[in-house]
Amino acid sequence: MKNKLEGLKEHTIVVADTGDFEAINQYKPRDATTNPSLILKAAKDERYKHLIDEAIEWASARSSDEPFLNLVVHRIFVNFGLEILKVVPGRVSTEVDARLSFDTEASLKLAHQYIAMYEEAGISKDRILIKLASTWEGIEACRQLEKEGIHCNMTLMFNKQQAIAAAEAKATLISPFVGRIMDFQKKAEGKDSIPATEDNGVKSVTEIYHYYKKHGYKTEIMGASFRNIDEILELAGCDLLTISPTLLEELSNASGDVTKKLSESEASSKGSEKMHVDENAFRWAISEDPMATEKLYEGIRNFAKDTRTLEDFLQKNFSITPSSNSKAM
Repeated sequence: MKNKLEGLKEHTIVVADTGDFEAINQYKPRDATTNPSLILKAAKDERYKHLIDEAIEWASARSSDEPFLNLVVHRIFVNFGLEILKVVPGRVSTEVDARLSFDTEASLKLAHQYIAMYEEAGISKDRILIKLASTWEGIEACRQLEKEGIHCNMTLMFNKQQAIAAAEAKATLISPFVGRIMDFQKKAEGKDSIPATEDNGVKSVTEIYHYYKKHGYKTEIMGASFRNIDEILELAGCDLLTISPTLLEELSNASGDVTKKLSESEASSKGSEKMHVDENAFRWAISEDPMATEKLYEGIRNFAKDTRTLEDFLQKNFSITPSSNSKAM
């Protein structure tokens, strides 16, 4: 009998949500995603110290007006991406600094820097997804990058209007955060657990899926930030699902059939009518949605915090200062 991970792969593309190359290799996903929290965790692993050493050496050889510490951090993100691409046959998502979430031009600059570093290493931009927060400024950056043929993954997504705006910007991929929506629901309802069929995170992704398929959007939907395998299995049939190693292991240890829950054939009857989301509608929809407001800004703060923690770790353990340059090194 097949295990549930094998069954899930029959309906959905499985993506590894980790910076741990060994875990990625074990579960054989097509793609992999990273974020500052995952990179921070991996960077503290002695097995990956050589990636930090290379980043410092690379930055030291560059003449740039950008702070040396920034260059090192950006290179570390790319170095992990390069290692992941040795393991997965598909794409890797590399995240723009969360502190740029409200700065379109700065987000574009860093995205271009990432792509240049990947191409310098011989990796085509087709294998890279630039990961941007689903703020209006992030979506505007996505709109420009997609016009340039640079693919984007819109993350920190919590409501339908964010999803529609991203699709209208022609984002390659969106990552609705299932588990964080459920976290808010549990707190609001005073419950310790919620069945997957009543999970607002699952319902949100299902609604977005039906809307996209009904109206012919090409943007792919990748459910993310899961808390348990029931949430994952309730979204079998979604374009992609990005899953942590812990839950990948749980799926691989569980046996039984996996039923396809999402189907394009049902979208015409279940999807809502088409709507346009401009900047005003987008900002109003966020302000009217306490969950989206809290989780979007909380997510930005936490990713920014982990990036700062990574910077502190580098300064403490590798004698790097923000103003260091090649001569100082």
